[in-house]
Amino acid sequence: MGNPQYPALDERTLCALAVNVINTEAAAISALADRIDSNFAAGCRLILGCHGRVVVTGMGKSGHIGGKIASTLASTGTPAFFVNPGEACHGDLGMITRNDVVLALSNSGETAELLTILPLIKRLGIPLIAMTGNRLSTLARQSSIHLDTGVQQEACPLGLAPTSSTTAALAMGDALAVALLEARGFTREDFAFSHPGGSLGRRLLTFVRDIMHTGDDTPVIGLEASVRDALLEMTAKKLGMTAIVDGAGTIQGVFTDGDLRRLLEKAQDIHATPITAVMTRSCVTVEGSLLAAEAVRIMEQKRINALPVVENGRLIGAINMHDLLRAGVL
Repeated sequence: MGNPQYPALDERTLCALAVNVINTEAAAISALADRIDSNFAAGCRLILGCHGRVVVTGMGKSGHIGGKIASTLASTGTPAFFVNPGEACHGDLGMITRNDVVLALSNSGETAELLTILPLIKRLGIPLIAMTGNRLSTLARQSSIHLDTGVQQEACPLGLAPTSSTTAALAMGDALAVALLEARGFTREDFAFSHPGGSLGRRLLTFVRDIMHTGDDTPVIGLEASVRDALLEMTAKKLGMTAIVDGAGTIQGVFTDGDLRRLLEKAQDIHATPITAVMTRSCVTVEGSLLAAEAVRIMEQKRINALPVVENGRLIGAINMHDLLRAGVL
């Protein structure tokens, strides 16, 4: 039930308000493109030459945006952390060293807590990149490099709540992070090392050898086996297939659930039929050093659910879709 003290708004009005917010913020971000200039490039070079870390700071909503920017920088190859300027005034300023670069966010450029620590930053000779909406502000004028994130209007109809301005600052922070990522040659593998617990980390850091079945858990029979032997091995190992190897352990083929169904449709005697008569000789295999995500791609492309794992042609294990699912690779 609605609160009687608030006027009832119909669905169309509510949606129109939301669309106006999105359009206003989109325009604010779009306007930033014309301000990506030599100052932006100089900021990137300053950070790339930094031997310490990027210390991001800001109060209130700018502080929240600053925290996200610091996190994005850190996860994309640029060591960074966030310091609340209010706390910095009471001891946390010791977290900043002469080898660092400070990135300060303030839409007005006149935030009292930032201006309080500004002289100390300047005295230490620490480079300061300011991200403000007012290029004539104290913070902008005192900075080594200024990035203009000013907006024509906030999305808030009262023009009070930071909306477009915080969105613009966030976009500028992302632009910095991505430009630095590219400049450093940061790769997907580097990103995965920073996110080992995430799905991307698992996809990029998990190899077939990490999750494959080995030893007695590997479904395998010899060339002398019958289809009945293959069926018993597949049933025991529960991977939906068995590999067939010669006396040296070199894989010669595979026999799968699908092969068995096709065989039964022909009413062949599984006791008398040798496996060599019905096995798939040109079988698909993978090596243990292959990324598990690549094994998924191969299975999907070939429409198969299990793969023998080999090393120099010799069988060393097996893997199926359930293993990849349990490992979080799918």
